[in-house]
This record gives sequence, structure tokens and C-alpha cells, in this order.
Amino acid sequence: MSAQSERNYAEALQYYYEAMRLEIDPYDRSYILYNIGLIHTSNGEHTKALEYYFRALERNPFLPQAFNNMAVICHYAIRQGDSEIAEAWFDQAAEYWKQAIALTPGNYIEAHNWLKITRRFE
Repeated sequence: MSAQSERNYAEALQYYYEAMRLEIDPYDRSYILYNIGLIHTSNGEHTKALEYYFRALERNPFLPQAFNNMAVICHYAIRQGDSEIAEAWFDQAAEYWKQAIALTPGNYIEAHNWLKITRRFE
């Protein structure tokens, strides 16, 4: 984790891949996968990041931070992509934020407000 905090992402990825090879506990593996997703997010590799967040959630569906990061990536994609598909991306972001908020009520206040403003919160 020190390599990651020092922004030495290549080195951090090597350590995380090694940890994945050694770790057998699904819960611990979920956090390793989540951290790999964080590095790919930091590097702007959003497709890879989403893949690792999904893999983390398969092992531990109680990672609100993974749902939040996935929502942020979807929300970011809206600004970069085709306006015709923007609504679908907004809907996907909303679903991820709803899951994050359901797991940790009181967190993700800005996302909660966005859901209310866009009338996506039930």
C-alpha cells in the first residue's frame, strides 16, 4: 500500500498481483481487487477499473466504495461521450450510487442529492 500511496502505481500493481496469487480468502481478495481498481482509475483506465470493481463485488457485495467509484466512472463517461447515450450512463451511475447509499446510509451525501435532483431516488 505504501507504493500506491506514493503514486508508484506500477510497483503497487506488482505487489497486488502477487497478493492475489497468495491470498485465498475471498473477503481479503475483494480488497486487493478493489485497490487494483483504484490504481486503474487513477491511471484513467476506466474500463479496467470497472472490471476490477466488479470482481471485488463478486467476492464481497458489501463494498460501498466500489459502487461509488463505479458510479463516478459512469458519471465521468457522460461528459466524455455521446450525448445520446448519456441518459443510460446517468441511469447506471444512479443504480451504483443507490447501492452504495443502501450499504452506508448517511454517506455519499452529494450522490444522494444528485439522485434527488435528477429524480432518480426512490
